Amino acid sequence: MMESFKEQFQEELNLLNIKLEDNQLKQFYDYFELLVEWNEFMNLTAITEMGEVITKHFADSLSLIKSVKDLKEKEYKIIDVGTGAGFPGIPLKIAFPQLEITLMDSLNKRVKFLNEVIDKLGLKGIQAMHGRAEDMGRDKKHRGQYDLCVSRAVANLSTLSEYCMPFVKVGGAFIPYKSGKIEEELGAAKHAVFLLGGKVEGLETFLLPGTDAERSLVIIRKNSETSGKYPRKAGMPSKEPLK
Repeated sequence: MMESFKEQFQEELNLLNIKLEDNQLKQFYDYFELLVEWNEFMNLTAITEMGEVITKHFADSLSLIKSVKDLKEKEYKIIDVGTGAGFPGIPLKIAFPQLEITLMDSLNKRVKFLNEVIDKLGLKGIQAMHGRAEDMGRDKKHRGQYDLCVSRAVANLSTLSEYCMPFVKVGGAFIPYKSGKIEEELGAAKHAVFLLGGKVEGLETFLLPGTDAERSLVIIRKNSETSGKYPRKAGMPSKEPLK
């Protein structure tokens, strides 16, 4: 099983122009096994079949390299908001060990899983935190402290931007992973992004290997400090997205 895992993953890594050592491939395999094992008693993901995990979780997470070309070299400080089972943060850490990663999730039992993965895989320079974006985004330890904020969380772009932009340094970027056609959603979020101190700088759209699943990475550059009004209190960004 490990061999077929390696074979498929290697093919998809080649498409992203990423080379991994054997020990990194082993870390990914161990991560897959932990995901399946824990998923039996808590809801981490609907995707557990090996081939699908490789494509839709691992390769998808690493596709950030399409938008951040120097991801292999730079020591970026990255926060992954609403990380869930660790995507994209943990795959990014395994593939690019020099990155400094903070994983954030509002569910404590998911954070326990993340800590188990970090421990079992022997990962350094990565931490998992329990908290809501609306609260953590006001905390001086995290507000304006990150080069990049990434998120695969499911929320409209206006809401997600309010959750994520406060974490980003001026000059840094928020890069959400979005599914399907997003032009309309992008258009609707432009003013919200502006209010939060950002500007849409680019859009990378592609198909996940061997699927017809469309994926978009939106690059939102932070040009000025986010107003102290944001994020609004818990629940508000999703109930009443900025217009």
